[in-house]
Amino acid sequence: MHDGAERAGRMPWPGLLALFAAAFTAVMTELLPAGLLPQIGAALGVPEGRAGFLVTAYAVASFLAAIPLTALLRRFARRPVLVGTLVGFAACNAATALSSSYAVTFGVRVLAGAMGGILWAMLVGYAARMVPPERRGRAIAIVSAGITVALCAGIPAGAALAGMFGWRAAFGALAVAAAVLVGWVLATVPGFPGEAAAGRVPLRRVAAVPGVATVLGVTVLVLVGHQAVYTYLAPLAALTGAGRTSVVLLVFGVGTVAGIWVVGAVIDRALRVTLVVVLAVVAGAMVVLGALGGPVTLVAVALWGAAFGGVPTLLQTALVNASGPENADVATSMQTTVYNAGIAGGSLAGGLVLEGTGAGALPWTALPLVAVALAIVLAARRHAFPGRRAARDRAWPGDRRVRVPRTTSGTAGCR
Repeated sequence: MHDGAERAGRMPWPGLLALFAAAFTAVMTELLPAGLLPQIGAALGVPEGRAGFLVTAYAVASFLAAIPLTALLRRFARRPVLVGTLVGFAACNAATALSSSYAVTFGVRVLAGAMGGILWAMLVGYAARMVPPERRGRAIAIVSAGITVALCAGIPAGAALAGMFGWRAAFGALAVAAAVLVGWVLATVPGFPGEAAAGRVPLRRVAAVPGVATVLGVTVLVLVGHQAVYTYLAPLAALTGAGRTSVVLLVFGVGTVAGIWVVGAVIDRALRVTLVVVLAVVAGAMVVLGALGGPVTLVAVALWGAAFGGVPTLLQTALVNASGPENADVATSMQTTVYNAGIAGGSLAGGLVLEGTGAGALPWTALPLVAVALAIVLAARRHAFPGRRAARDRAWPGDRRVRVPRTTSGTAGCR
């Protein structure tokens, strides 16, 4: 149950920052090899292309493991599961640093990906259960910021460390960081019991909760549209004369950081309105990217980054609101799978458009997908994306629609 400070509305910063660090560690573990492929390939005696499969192996394992492993682990207390995934990250990164075999390294990456699938399914629900309902969106934003910090600062820092001391040192440092994080979690993150068999809602019933499928549908539409353009930003930047790709990516990254900060400040007061605004801005940015070129492209990319930066947090919070915190792990495991499917589908669709029509058609490919997502958000006022009045009518959205015994003291404490 929440302590007195949390009941009074204060944020449990040490615990939330530990979850932030967990998200940071997961992203670093997944993407650090991408910038070190020549060194890793040379050390393991494989071409750079095969070394790239180490990134693919993690992503595929995470995609496949999220739902079944989350369902399997629902009955166990939450903190030991969280600690177990972090221990797994530490062990996998240490093994990667020490391995001289491609086959062993590949297997280790598959295990790390499975750990990632479990972790991403847990983090949002965990953050939601640590705070009162009126602070839920901000808590999720804090944890999700670990992703952005890893992408904008962690990966470049890891690459710099590898450049100075070698790629094995970078993975060794990541293993040590994950081990230290275990102690941080044990000291600051509250424990929540698992779900008793009698109160465990089947996966199909969680998916059938009003609003859940709608949020998942919006997630895949937005991700396919976004990824279709973002994956091929280099040829689009060259076509529009926006400048060097590195500069365009930097502008997008800075915009993303700003977007997360703004969304974190307003999400608990105006989730629906904020989501409508950011999707409209993304759609507008696609129009500018498709119709204009030159310096204005950087402005459009900055707005796109700022708007998209808050989208994952907004959709995660909407999903937790719809499913209820006690079903959040299962619901977010579905969102993890849908998210990865959207990334894969967007990359594929963008590649086909690029080869068939050219880079100039990419924004026009994304625009209808984002527009449909925006229309769904505007229409789904009752369950998936309720207005403030509808949200006030429900202490825990989703609880009235899936009637199960309340089996966790953490959930009860949030009421």
